[in-house]
Amino acid sequence: MATRDHRRDTPPPRTDGSEAETLRGFLDYLRTSVAAKVDGAPEPEVRTAAVRSGTNLLGLLNHLTYVERAIFLGEHVADWQATFRAAPEDSVAEVVARYRTAVERANDVLDGCTDLAAPVPRPGSGSRPGKPAPSVRWALAHMIEETGRHAGHADILRELIDGSTGR
Repeated sequence: MATRDHRRDTPPPRTDGSEAETLRGFLDYLRTSVAAKVDGAPEPEVRTAAVRSGTNLLGLLNHLTYVERAIFLGEHVADWQATFRAAPEDSVAEVVARYRTAVERANDVLDGCTDLAAPVPRPGSGSRPGKPAPSVRWALAHMIEETGRHAGHADILRELIDGSTGR
């Protein structure tokens, strides 16, 4: 029988700042939530599909790592479906660490953005000829939607694994 771990729920951020501060506050809130759902999840359940689509908890975070890199760093992803699976040799801690590193690198890029209407700057090798970068506003809104949707999936999957609830 799975043990029940009820974490204290953390309310969404209260932001009285600019539009950029509000968007970044909500995105960081969701990023923290989804990483917490995966961190410490037991093997092999963290990789086991609990739904017909094949979605699993570790795969969700692996996918979000690729999305962060694509949107904010301009990295090309040839096969999005493949991003929903972590490599068998990747530990939970490694996937969580990779996600947190991608978020940190994305935030480094965002820290230099002062105009939400401007395209996301693509550092170093991140520029892709023929594929213009989205606006910073679009990228933030998309990442809030993408991370929020998958955080909801992660909530359900983690509860199915070991009864853990809350943020």
